Amino acid sequence: MTPATLYLIQSNYVATAQSIKQLAQIHAPDDQVVILGEAVLGITHDFIQSLTAVYVLENDAELLTQPYASNVKIIDYADFAALCLAFSRCVSMK
Repeated sequence: MTPATLYLIQSNYVATAQSIKQLAQIHAPDDQVVILGEAVLGITHDFIQSLTAVYVLENDAELLTQPYASNVKIIDYADFAALCLAFSRCVSMK
């Protein structure tokens, strides 16, 4: 397990910008981010665009217009479970 943190952005669309603003204040270089549900609509936020990788579940990716930014990694539920298990800390931001 990695000592870094996995952040799950699960906010509704209206609260997504505030969740991303909070994330920008606490995110460390080794941390990873998964954006879930309607929060994927905030994927064009400047901070999210600056990250090396942002994970989105394939079901939630249907909300996005293609093509995706190069930092967006589409994952299935098995990949999501494996990602969660790789971290000792997971923070949900709603």
